[in-house]
Amino acid sequence: MESLEAVIRDKPSGSRANALLGYPGDARLLIVNADDFGMSHAINAAVIQTVISGIATSTSLMAPCPWAAHAMQLLRDLSRIPFGVHLTLIAEHQAYRWGPISPSDHVPTLVGTAGHFHLINERDLMLAGASIFEVEAEFRAQIEKILGAGLNPTHLDWHCLPSGGRPDIFETTLSLAHEYGLAVRIHDADRADHCLANNLPVNEHRLLDSYRLPVDLKPARYADLIRELPVGLSEWAVHASLGDAEAQAMEPASWQVRRTDYEVLIAAETRAVIESEGVILLSYREIQSAWNDAVVG
Repeated sequence: MESLEAVIRDKPSGSRANALLGYPGDARLLIVNADDFGMSHAINAAVIQTVISGIATSTSLMAPCPWAAHAMQLLRDLSRIPFGVHLTLIAEHQAYRWGPISPSDHVPTLVGTAGHFHLINERDLMLAGASIFEVEAEFRAQIEKILGAGLNPTHLDWHCLPSGGRPDIFETTLSLAHEYGLAVRIHDADRADHCLANNLPVNEHRLLDSYRLPVDLKPARYADLIRELPVGLSEWAVHASLGDAEAQAMEPASWQVRRTDYEVLIAAETRAVIESEGVILLSYREIQSAWNDAVVG
């Protein structure tokens, strides 16, 4: 298959995603999605600030987490905030756990002996044994819990499982997205090619995961990434938290990742770089609308 980069380069009009979204072919579009909404109070508070006062444009809600009810109330109160369903099969913190929305005995291949989702170091074992029927049931339960709270998500993405972790999980997610009228976050070029060929706009470049950025000198690194942003649609998966005592207890080895993300996302200097570079910030609401138009059409 021809690479996505070659496809874009050979198109005289530039970016395919730009064309589908109604932007000039040479525009640089960016979704800044704040992941893990609902995981903790410190994350909830920071995410709201990064969307209202900072450069984050969307968030993703983890329905199974202890602070999901608080997050859902915030979304009801601030209905203009676009958000997706952060489909969850992993509970990565050793001392801070969560489990499925479904009864544990209905999804036994997805949980450990205590009824929690598996830790991150057990991910491969979970994926090797997970029943696709149980995965679909749990994903549907998470979506329905959010819909049942009177909320309207824009997209689906995954927590700690790029592209769902398995081809059949990805395809199941795509099917659920079409059923519920949602968009899907795309991680890799081959799937991006497929979506774009079917008139579904997606991020055309490698998804940026802020956990892969060094904590030191993060403001300068984000500024460089904005200046280097390629033509077309890009997405950053960022992870904001207040970095307070709760956050440090939950994530003692890496809480600084979230605190430094928060600081950069709300900084006036960051927005100034975006404006000076002419980068256009989008949310998943625009992507969802285009997906629904394509499916209906």
